[in-house]
Amino acid sequence: MSRLPFIRNENLTPDQQAVWDNITNGKRGDASRFLNAEGGLVGPFNAAMHAAVTGKNVVALGESLRFETGLDNRLLELAVCMVGAHWRSNFEWYAHSRMAVAAGVSEEVVKAIEANGEPPFSLDDEKAVYAFTRSLLSTGRVPQAVYDECRSHVGDQGLAELTQLIGYYCLISLTLNAFQVELPPGNTPVWPY
Repeated sequence: MSRLPFIRNENLTPDQQAVWDNITNGKRGDASRFLNAEGGLVGPFNAAMHAAVTGKNVVALGESLRFETGLDNRLLELAVCMVGAHWRSNFEWYAHSRMAVAAGVSEEVVKAIEANGEPPFSLDDEKAVYAFTRSLLSTGRVPQAVYDECRSHVGDQGLAELTQLIGYYCLISLTLNAFQVELPPGNTPVWPY
């Protein structure tokens, strides 16, 4: 069970209402998939409700990074999967591994990332984003050759957005791990909690 009690849409503070409205009425799509059987928000969103003053900004940043960047959605989801796997964040992996495949990342690549193996890339832009993300996550730095190769595929704006995305999903993955956010019923975690 998640370490945080679920906050439902009853008697919310104005800041909590702002978080709730962004999630349920924003660009993320069908709001019902973000609600559990008790009427609380799932995933990282419940934690955002508990710290609503900052949470509303965290949620807004996530929406911007997911829906308002110039990054190809396939590359965006590849990077998010890498962050989730790096931090062994079950909920992050559950949500975004499916989105990556739907966006066009091959299932073989996704499975290799899950297993901490070397993915069989057939696309150079995916290989470049993978190398950039892997280096940044593992060392906190990016060698010039890796930087230049990724830049040749996504440009300067894309590199800035990719770096912001990686940092944001580190925040989300660590939030999910700290509060032991469970998967929806019927799903098995990849990594131990």
